[in-house]
Amino acid sequence: MHQYIKLFLLTACLACGGLVACDDSGYSVDSDEFVSGEISSVAESSSSSEKNLSSSEEDLSSSSETEISSSEQVSSSSEALSSSSIVTIRTTVTEDSLELFYFGSVKLDFPADSFMTMFEYGDMITVMIPGYDTVDVPVVNSFGYVTVGEYLLLVGESLSLEVSYGEAAEAFGIVPGVEFPIEVIIQMKEKYGYRGYMAMHSYLSMAYEIEAYPDLTVEQFANFRMVKTTGMGDGKLYRSSSPVNPSLGRNTYSDSLAKVAGVATFVNLADAESYAQTYKNFANSYYASQNVVYLELQPSFVNTQYKVGLAKGLRYMIEHEGPYLLHCTYGMDRTGFTIAILEALMGAKPDEIREDYVTSYKNFFSVFDNVQEALPQQQVELIKELVITNLKHSFKIQGVDISDIENVNLADATEKYLLSIGMEKSEIEALRNRLK
Repeated sequence: MHQYIKLFLLTACLACGGLVACDDSGYSVDSDEFVSGEISSVAESSSSSEKNLSSSEEDLSSSSETEISSSEQVSSSSEALSSSSIVTIRTTVTEDSLELFYFGSVKLDFPADSFMTMFEYGDMITVMIPGYDTVDVPVVNSFGYVTVGEYLLLVGESLSLEVSYGEAAEAFGIVPGVEFPIEVIIQMKEKYGYRGYMAMHSYLSMAYEIEAYPDLTVEQFANFRMVKTTGMGDGKLYRSSSPVNPSLGRNTYSDSLAKVAGVATFVNLADAESYAQTYKNFANSYYASQNVVYLELQPSFVNTQYKVGLAKGLRYMIEHEGPYLLHCTYGMDRTGFTIAILEALMGAKPDEIREDYVTSYKNFFSVFDNVQEALPQQQVELIKELVITNLKHSFKIQGVDISDIENVNLADATEKYLLSIGMEKSEIEALRNRLK
């Protein structure tokens, strides 16, 4: 329950600054879609001029190194450091049990205004919590600049390590009963290294009518497709936007396509059964007559609730006949991560996973003046890495190293990941047999 409270409060905070929280990127977050757990701009169309966002890249030379602790008073006027410095900040986690163990936020005991004399929005930094974890995160002032599942350093009145839609404290292993102080070390990773991703969000504008997508097929508009990566059986696994949720204007298309494909079992990552049944015309849908497991997951891939739900959904697939269809709301984030797990298990290469993941973005976004344009290739390449980053974080927390993802045996690593979240070897083999 506390995750929903956290999302509500975050949404309220965005609303306080104006319902659309854009800052300089042109990316907007609608409150309804923010709570739904999908990353998306909900602008039905945008002027093409909004895409022109400066994303200057500057190389950071390492001519000197400066270390500052939270006990020092840093004056933004007299002690601002030049961009040629390598800055190391040493601080501690704030002992706030409500933030840490209820909301999952890891607040840092370092003044935000002093921090911003040494770093800028869009910088990539390395955050080290000795004895816990080391991660590279962007410096941002809004959740709207990151996609679901991403780690970030949120700068507001204070500094806070977060996981978008998740709980950073659990992800780092900071749980009730830990001993304080907990040391935190921050260093610059890449100056403006996240600016490209911030600019990417200006392209995440979509429409709800098929007429805005003249170059897409009905299948593409519905984000409906068979999964065809290496090792996956023909006609065994499908993915799509929600076949029952009418909020995106695509549900009737997805439901009809699922019927044509003969889908027998649906995995609903987004909804509770009681809520799904309130959707308009649910009772008359093909979907309602088939096997469905309702998981009601938030896209916090590194947290326990997602791992428990993932195992439950996969067991449901083992216990029921296919073909199978996985979906959330957009069929993009929760679906994208879960499909990537199945693709990897069946032998897909990283590039196959990347291509399938980015296809959903191509099917939804880059709508300007109510007509879809092709996503720029630079944005396509950035989006492809989002799913790989989420896989790396999620596997790492479970003790499975896929940092060298191009050379690791990804199928074996995925089996180890599934074992670590509670599945049995016999269940994993049965799942493979279902999908062959």
